[in-house]
Order: sequence, then structure tokens, then C-alpha cells
Amino acid sequence: MIEIEYHKMRSAQLLRTAEEERLARSVARARRAARPADRAGHDGAGAESDTGRGRRHRLPRTA
Repeated sequence: MIEIEYHKMRSAQLLRTAEEERLARSVARARRAARPADRAGHDGAGAESDTGRGRRHRLPRTA
């Protein structure tokens, strides 16, 4: 019986956490969209993901 209550509480907590994360992402997205492009220092959203640096080549893992 107590396992069912524990499961319900955990499920409710996970739902609350997921909703908070969705809200935070939507707020960040809205702020990014509201920001003028000239103040952002680049010409669009595509430049945010590209840092201009190449990928770091990692050594293969040893066995």
C-alpha cells in the first residue's frame, strides 16, 4: 500500500519538474525572440549554435 502512495508522490513530483522545465524553456525562447538582432551582436539565431571552433578530436579509449 505504501509503495502505491510513494509511486503517486514521485509521479506528481516528476510532472511538476517537467512542467517547470517546459516553462523555463519557453521563457528563454520568448526572451531570445524579443531580443533585437542588432543588440545580440550577430545576424540571427544560427550564429548562436556555431562557435567557429572546430571539433576537438579525442583520442580513442584504451581497452
